[in-house]
Amino acid sequence: MTTPSSKAQTQASSDQRRILDFVRDQAQRSELFGEIALIDAQTLSLQAPDAAAPAFYRVGFDQGKLFVALVTPDRYLSQSVEQDLVHTGDKLSDLLHDELIDVDHPAPYTPTVEHFRDREKLFTFRTPVPAAELSLPGDEPAQRVWLLLKAYQACFVNLGDIDASEEDVAPNPDLIDENRAEN
Repeated sequence: MTTPSSKAQTQASSDQRRILDFVRDQAQRSELFGEIALIDAQTLSLQAPDAAAPAFYRVGFDQGKLFVALVTPDRYLSQSVEQDLVHTGDKLSDLLHDELIDVDHPAPYTPTVEHFRDREKLFTFRTPVPAAELSLPGDEPAQRVWLLLKAYQACFVNLGDIDASEEDVAPNPDLIDENRAEN
């Protein structure tokens, strides 16, 4: 016999899985991320492909709340993001709000951003998904979580060394000296 609480837990688990599946499918189509993996039944991990050190966007549930995050084990990568914010004077929550507008979120808000080192010793920037967003009908909650993840990616790719693609890498001084010697 199923109890009302076990039925509610099953529904919550089904809703969580539907959100993670939707976000994974959208992320794969977008080609914004590197490797995408479900690292446990409640967390989707998406590689930041051009970061100077390992970094991952995550969409996951923690103590009944859904979060979108950027995590890295690398202290210097985390500090590079912090330094950019200090130098520009920008607030991460304001930058994310602007990105929510840019990704056409239907009800952009100014998200809360927590920054800490977690139990796994990962430097974490994390935003809870508002409960009101998750209580919407149909696929709307999953769509809004996807838009928050896109806003996270668009915001963080411009901060620190999250995008250390070849064009941003300083030239190798040895090669410059060799080129000078040839000329």
